[in-house]
Amino acid sequence: MPYTTYLVEKGASHSFVAEAKLPTVTMPRIKALMTGSLPGFIDVVRNLNSPELLEDNVITQAKAAGKRIIFYGDETWVKLFPKHFVEYDGTTSFFVSDYTEVDDNVTRHLDKVLKRGDWDMLILHYLGLDHIGHVSGPSSPLIGHKLREMDSILMKIHTSLLSEERETLVPNLLVLCGDHGMSETGGHGASSMEELNTALILISSAFERKPGDIRRPKHVQQTDLAATLAIGLGLPIPGNSVGSLLFPTVEGRPVREQLRFLHLNAVQLSKLLQENVPSYEKEPGFEQFKMSERLHGNWIRLYLEENNSEVLFNLGAKVRRQYLDALRTLSLSLSRQVAQYDIYSMLVGTVVVLEVLSLLLLSIPEALSNKAELEVPLWSPVFSLLFYLTLLVLSALHVIVCTSAESSCYFCGLSWLTAGGVMVLVSALLCAVVSALAKTFGDGKFLSKKAGSYTWGTGSLARPFSLTPADLPASDT
Repeated sequence: MPYTTYLVEKGASHSFVAEAKLPTVTMPRIKALMTGSLPGFIDVVRNLNSPELLEDNVITQAKAAGKRIIFYGDETWVKLFPKHFVEYDGTTSFFVSDYTEVDDNVTRHLDKVLKRGDWDMLILHYLGLDHIGHVSGPSSPLIGHKLREMDSILMKIHTSLLSEERETLVPNLLVLCGDHGMSETGGHGASSMEELNTALILISSAFERKPGDIRRPKHVQQTDLAATLAIGLGLPIPGNSVGSLLFPTVEGRPVREQLRFLHLNAVQLSKLLQENVPSYEKEPGFEQFKMSERLHGNWIRLYLEENNSEVLFNLGAKVRRQYLDALRTLSLSLSRQVAQYDIYSMLVGTVVVLEVLSLLLLSIPEALSNKAELEVPLWSPVFSLLFYLTLLVLSALHVIVCTSAESSCYFCGLSWLTAGGVMVLVSALLCAVVSALAKTFGDGKFLSKKAGSYTWGTGSLARPFSLTPADLPASDT
């Protein structure tokens, strides 16, 4: 990709290695890019048929601000944002053997749309490179040809934007990125470095670059793009974003604007921290943010006094460093918080589901028998010693877990009366399962006699039959 290489090494650009998080499949990664949040593993299932994205995101904010958005490419975007594009043409991503027409269907719109001035954002999602990887792997000779094709497309877009800028004198932004990487076998979805690391290049004439200025790609988080795009477009940062502003993109701006951008990002992250962490005031990131705000206030007072001394410059640099440290700590803390699953609440829910399922399975043989008599023993187990012992153990466990938990827990957040009711239910269901098991296996071993009829037990399925006096010998009668 010679043209892209030139822009990275000598052009007005900033390049990064953006780290994606699991799962490394398309829909969760698009969601991370546009919301700045960390998707969960349920999104792996949703990737097959993506529902509309209701979470706060850059596309929704842009549409609300009156931005006209055009999209061509992977139809996952159309499913996530069904009413956001003024024009779109989606292509399916499941015909992995097709790596030609799937890209031609995107490129065929370019000449026409680049000459038009009726859009503010243009999103293109090419699938060919991904499909070649799936079919032939990253070492396929087809990869080089496809990369050269992508390079020529990027050159076409960039030269068109530069031509427009000469007339409007307003800089544009061109973003080149991958949603995920590719393993040595050409697949993706796991956590290898090749699958997690993606390219992220931001190109704009606003990024001044002096000759000989060497900019080595920095490692950032993929979620940082949402906050950067929002600030660059003058939009609110998505509420659930855990990313931080890619500061090199605003380094050329005046110090006052730099600090304002950093403050906007820090306020958004601190609000998110307050919503998710009960003891947020003790978090190091929150303390750093408050310190940054105080220093920022001092800097503004000096600035309004029109003090252009070295003191103002040094204080501005100190505030900038403080904000960047606070953003880094807040982002890391929130990312860890999101990645922590509520194991205790999940375990309680799983136990209840398994107990109910066990009762159903144990009751099915009786329900399917000729008499279809279904008896679920509940009251007798409730008054058993096992019930009270189980309830006592669960109560003690609940107290220990909830008093020692460092992070928020849904089940611990319930009132003691509600939590006690759940524990009574769990204990009763456990005793009912034990009673049903004892009854099932006990009935399978004996021949029971009931009012002139005999039932021959054969496990859980029993076949009743009746005998009359005429059928029996005289002695038995």
